[in-house]
Amino acid sequence: MKREIIITSDGSTTIHLPDWNEHYHSKHGAIQEAYHVFIKSGLALQNKSEISILEIGFGTGLNCFITFLESDKTVNYVGVEAYPVVSEEVAKLNYVAELKATSKQGFFDKMHSLSWEDKHEITKDFYLTKRQQFFKDIEYEEAFDLVYFDAFGAEHQPDLWTEDIFKRMFEALKENGILVTYSAKGSVRRAMQAVGFTVERLPGPPGKREMLRATKPTV
Repeated sequence: MKREIIITSDGSTTIHLPDWNEHYHSKHGAIQEAYHVFIKSGLALQNKSEISILEIGFGTGLNCFITFLESDKTVNYVGVEAYPVVSEEVAKLNYVAELKATSKQGFFDKMHSLSWEDKHEITKDFYLTKRQQFFKDIEYEEAFDLVYFDAFGAEHQPDLWTEDIFKRMFEALKENGILVTYSAKGSVRRAMQAVGFTVERLPGPPGKREMLRATKPTV
């Protein structure tokens, strides 16, 4: 499928799929969306000194990079992606410049060049594992404190937003673990609730009225 780099409303880049008219990040602002959905509504709520994060849709690496910049904890980060971006696309992404993080350019480059399936020590406080697999094949049990659910929209890939997928997310989370996503569709909320999540509607990022945050209750 054809992919092209475009500039979003906040000046940061994203990848656009013209055949679907779908974007890896919000066209209203890729960086703004990442901060609002995943950092403010997810990472900021973590009060442990060491946390584990599962990202569903590693994509451009934006959410991982911002987590690296913003976290004051030891982070074990697992990013799952079935169709990794290629080096030519990575070279056109402007996140390092837009985030004024030129001193961290080496991390951004390394994040994309590291081998898949292996756990890598990026710094003494940040560990990254990239897994190239389909979301339906994810099998973890009580391994994560936080899930960034950043799959393509349900209108294009409804199979990524089913009860089966969210059951896998529920099982992957520890008790009181949370999942955050940009989606606010009623069908998504109901699928989350059906597998046991407690679900909140929250104000969405620029261009979206609402988003969802799901919590795995204590037994």
